[in-house]
Amino acid sequence: MENYDLIVARHSVRQYLPKPIEADKRALIEEEIKKLNEESGLRMQAIYDEPKCFDSFMAHYGKFTNVSSYFSLVGKKGKDLDRLAGYYGEKLVLFVQSLGLNTCWVALSHGKSKADIQKGEKESIIISVGYGAIQGLPHKSKKIEDVCPFFEDLSPEEQKGVQATLLAPTAMNQQKFFFKRQEGELVLSVSGVCGDINAGIIQCHYELVSGRKIKLV
Repeated sequence: MENYDLIVARHSVRQYLPKPIEADKRALIEEEIKKLNEESGLRMQAIYDEPKCFDSFMAHYGKFTNVSSYFSLVGKKGKDLDRLAGYYGEKLVLFVQSLGLNTCWVALSHGKSKADIQKGEKESIIISVGYGAIQGLPHKSKKIEDVCPFFEDLSPEEQKGVQATLLAPTAMNQQKFFFKRQEGELVLSVSGVCGDINAGIIQCHYELVSGRKIKLV
């Protein structure tokens, strides 16, 4: 599937089937994680067959069921960690979507993970992964003019990229982002809860679909 098709197909899923991820898919995931870690400098990790992280009050409050596998997005502490986690974590999310798996970004609704976190590192966020009991539903989106009032003036590539950003998962579905013109250049401004992680995810969607880089301001 093309990147845009994967973005359209992918929805947040919190309820999973009690079905393990097969060895061949785990091998493909590990290969993808290795590639993304080398590119980003992160140390993202896949944790399998470990239900305790989501066997907590917060996980049950978040209505997570049958979560036994997840990705831990770990990296060196620094101002760019969360944005990188959002950007490359979303690449990983879309990759596993292509394998027929489902995911959900999880900021708080989980217990302690089994990730290996070394000195000077931090776990930015966790992503649940597995076979969804359902495929999820599209989230309610803002209108295109709410995030980009000059949408009609953009090139077809830029327009497709902006459309893809409205399908990006953001904390509490706030969609607190806005496109601006800065010295004739299209730039992206993101705020709100988990703003840096959201910024990385939104930036990822735009760049994967438009084929162009975008600056965050």
